[in-house]
Parts: sequence; structure tokens; C-alpha cells
Amino acid sequence: MAEEYAQILRSYLDRRGEDALYLAQKLGKWMLRQEVSPEELIDLHRRALEGVTEVPESVRVSFRVLMEMMIEYGNAIRAQRSWRSRHERMQSEVAVASAMQKALLPQAVPEFPGVEIGLISVAAFEISGDYYNFIRHDDRRFSVAIADITGKGIAAAMCMSILKYAMDSLEEMSSKPQHMLCHLNRMIERNVDSSMFVTMLLGCYDTASHRFRYAVAGHEPGFLYRAAEDRFYDLEGRGAALGLEAGSRYEEREVCLHSGDMLILLTDGVTECKVGQTYITREQLVSCLHQQVNAPVQSMVNDVYHKLLLLSQFEQRDDYTMMILRRT
Repeated sequence: MAEEYAQILRSYLDRRGEDALYLAQKLGKWMLRQEVSPEELIDLHRRALEGVTEVPESVRVSFRVLMEMMIEYGNAIRAQRSWRSRHERMQSEVAVASAMQKALLPQAVPEFPGVEIGLISVAAFEISGDYYNFIRHDDRRFSVAIADITGKGIAAAMCMSILKYAMDSLEEMSSKPQHMLCHLNRMIERNVDSSMFVTMLLGCYDTASHRFRYAVAGHEPGFLYRAAEDRFYDLEGRGAALGLEAGSRYEEREVCLHSGDMLILLTDGVTECKVGQTYITREQLVSCLHQQVNAPVQSMVNDVYHKLLLLSQFEQRDDYTMMILRRT
């Protein structure tokens, strides 16, 4: 490398040709890939210059000053390379966590007799803190859960894996939502860091009677739409988030759905959509939902999401999940 550089320098000093500058550029790119430091490059130039021409003492001494300056540049470049390497490793870990998280969520919306289900879930970043699941208990009963995990990133993905495997065990349990939430609360409280918790709405739908029994663990309340009245109601319910207290108990409620009635379940990324300097109100959200009540529920969740995204000027600050169940 030193000899090649000296030849390029000699050629340029003799003829001032563009060819020498082109070769210097190519050599510079190769040296960059080899992570040659600025101070090494300065020393390379000094030795090459001394080999091709007489260098005045003042110029020779001036290289010491330049060398000291370049040492700091070299340290900065090495620090940047180290940061870039760590960032690339982190990005790789995030990609693995994101793929793992997608595998934890249902790959398709299940079908049940007499019920139409629409779902949209969009992460604000690479890894989402929102979770949803469906559990089939028998031919006529299934449970549905929608949850929000505090925090973001890899910690949320790990918490989601614990939540998913805890929910897998619910298939063999009673389908009473309050019992299922108590079981999940114990699992989260024992296995997740105390700084994290999970909010959840969990309900069991009976397709024979079209009754929906549900319980809430600190989660954003959803809506009940009554088709006969063409009116939205808040889904009532309260309870401590999962993982806060080992002995938490949950109140169970029930609603009966008639033809055309809908359950709208969501996470706080929906209600915390920002319009200008303020958050969207529940009345504004109901207005958006009301405009779509006659559409298929999958079109409904998609259109509401895009409308809210437009209102927020395409700035999604939080994970967004909405699920609608309509009795047909």
C-alpha cells in the first residue's frame, strides 16, 4: 500500500494528471474499507513525500501538528464505527424479536357461525406492544382477548411470549373471563419484571345465545353498537392491570347481541390519536365508526384506521389495534 501510494504521489507531482487523482480516489476507498485511520494516512503521506522529493524542515515538522489533530479525528471515527456495529447488532436482534412476535399472533382471523370479525393491528415501530388472541373452547364458544403491554421493544416482545403461552393453557380451563384473567394475572405477576404490566379485555362469546361475557383488566373501554337504536354505548368494566397485584379479582359483565349489533374492542393507540394539539375524543371516534356501520366489518376497521391516520397527518404515535365482532 505504501509503495502504491508513493507511485501515485510521484506521478501526480511530475505530471499533475487526472489519472493519478483517479487512482488516489480508488486507493482511498480501499483504505476506508480496510479501516485505515486518519493518523495512519497522514503518516503514509509524510513517508511517501519524503521518498519522492526534498521536504523542507518546516513542512516536515508541521506533520507533527497535523498528526496530533488527526488522532482526535481517528478516535471519533473509531467510536462511530463501534456505535454502528452495536446498532447493526441491535437492529438484527430487533428483526428477530419482530419475527418472533408475529409468530405469537394469530395468523388469520378465525371464523365462527353467526359472527363476523374484522381486525386491524398496526405497530408504531418495529415491535408492537399490542396483543390479541382467539381461543376456541368448543363448537359454539370462543374467547377473544385484546391487550396492551407497557413498554416497547424487545422487553415487550418477551412479555408477549409469556402472555401467549399463558393463554394457550386457557383452552383447557373454564371459559369464565374472570377466572381466565385471574390465571393470566398470576402468570404475568410471577414471570414479568415488576416495572411492566398488561392491560386486557377478555371475553367469551356464545354463538348459540349470542351472549358476550367479559372482564376488564385496566384496559381501554370499547363500544357496544345497538343496530335497532343506531347508537353506540361504552362497554363498562374495571379491574387492575395484569401483573400489578397477585391477588387481583375481576368483575364479569354480560351483553346480549341482536342481529346487526357490534362489539368494538380497541387499544389506547386508537383513542390517543392526535388531531392537531389535542387527542381525538370518544365522540369523534364514534362519529368515524358511525359512518361505516353498514360496511363489512373488515372494511370498517380498515377505513376507520385510514381516516384517523389522515386526521393525525399520518403520524402514528402508538400501536393501533381495533377488533369488531358483529352478530349477523
